Amino acid sequence: MKTRDYSLFNHFKTQFELFNDKIMLTTEKEQSYSFYDIDQETARLANYLVGIGAKPGDRVSAQVEKSPQALCLYLACLRAGLVYHPLNPAYSAHELDYFINNAEPAIIVCVTTKFQAMLHLAKSSQTAHILTLDADGTGTLIDNARDCSTTFEGIPRSKNDLAALLYSSGTTGVPKGIKLTHGNLLSNAKSLAQIWQITEEDHLLHCLPTFHVHGLFIALNCVLLSGASMRWLPAFKTHHVLKYLPESTVMMGVPTYYTRLLDDPLFTTDIARNIRLFISGSAPLKEETFTEFKNRTGHCILERYGMTETSINTSNPLEGVRKPGTVGLPLPEVDIRIVDDTGNPLATGEIGNLQVRGPNVFSGYWRMPEKTNEAFTKNRFFDTGDKGQIDADGYVSIVGRTKDLIISGGLNIYPKEIEILIDNLPGIYESAVIGVPHSDFGEAVVAVIVKTKEADLNEDQIITSLKSMIANFKVPKRIIMLEELPRNAMGKVQKNLLRQQYKDLLS
Repeated sequence: MKTRDYSLFNHFKTQFELFNDKIMLTTEKEQSYSFYDIDQETARLANYLVGIGAKPGDRVSAQVEKSPQALCLYLACLRAGLVYHPLNPAYSAHELDYFINNAEPAIIVCVTTKFQAMLHLAKSSQTAHILTLDADGTGTLIDNARDCSTTFEGIPRSKNDLAALLYSSGTTGVPKGIKLTHGNLLSNAKSLAQIWQITEEDHLLHCLPTFHVHGLFIALNCVLLSGASMRWLPAFKTHHVLKYLPESTVMMGVPTYYTRLLDDPLFTTDIARNIRLFISGSAPLKEETFTEFKNRTGHCILERYGMTETSINTSNPLEGVRKPGTVGLPLPEVDIRIVDDTGNPLATGEIGNLQVRGPNVFSGYWRMPEKTNEAFTKNRFFDTGDKGQIDADGYVSIVGRTKDLIISGGLNIYPKEIEILIDNLPGIYESAVIGVPHSDFGEAVVAVIVKTKEADLNEDQIITSLKSMIANFKVPKRIIMLEELPRNAMGKVQKNLLRQQYKDLLS
């Protein structure tokens, strides 16, 4: 591998060669795949994608279920210099319309049941090829690549070449494509493998989704860069996790996973006897969860902080104090600062706007130069939209969000997107979507609406309408109807008052 080659796959390739015969992953059905198996399948897929015309920099949109073959598709894109564009399998055709037309992929890969819907989108986005890949690993993608060569020289990449394109809707309701480069992902993977001391001796319990940064990059890249192995589960189910925890050394999850484990009396110190590290992220971990988990198992959950635009920024230490309520210290080469609304640095302990700079920070928003310029300061600090503070020991705490974001079960939900859909429904005058505390998901979606005077609507009708337009995790758990929304002197809806008023609604 060339010294200045930043290709993430080419850095993984070292481990593929070193651990050729080692089992990389085992499914819940006890299907095992070695590093050699994954390398061979990845080469076949890379050869096939290139063979049908895909060129470095082309996007490959994938709305597929989690499977070993889906992992190989991700790796094949990295290997061939293609840009991987993962999509939540729960997204409806209404949501996909924007993503596909904006990304303009050369290739779409989807489950068989979505093929007809994707045909229409492919025509409007001028996508040349649609392939299928189902949860059981079958589909036209695998069939067509079966006879392709198992040799494929990884395409060298610079640190600024795109590796992945992920979308995150923003408070305006217009989805923004987040451009993650090979340099971004490689630097973050190296830092995490180092500070968490992930080695070939580790066995990761992987029960995260792979359309999200957490499961796709944070968990997978650490394994592939270190030569570790993993138990590959399609989703988090408490009884499956309890079954496989004794064989594992590392578990990564969202806070919901840990609260569900604590709710099960079978989760004991003995079950977690071989785990050396529990890691939590994607949503705030409550201090009471941290404390209860420690009391139950003797383990201090390691909380870290990241976002789609940056992957991981901070982490509590592997060795040293893990402070509950904090997200730890900045990663190597990552600068964190707290500033006021005019951009002036604040003193230790003061609360302000959290900004981050480092090789992990994304290169910008896809085809949105103005949004990119707004997101960065002149000296290239990225404004995260989070409110934070840094204590005297350098530990960072996230105390709130300036961006109107809801995090439910580790998944980001942007209220404006839902508000636009609600406001377009017959009989709706206006709406405000908020997040309220939820014992299982951390936060849940609630919509507060004002009807038109003549409207005859009920909660079930609105929820039913929304279920046909958006993924289920975004659908409000409750609809509250008011005569008017609370506003400040400038006419802005005071969502903080609504959150306070309905904080116990779902408890």
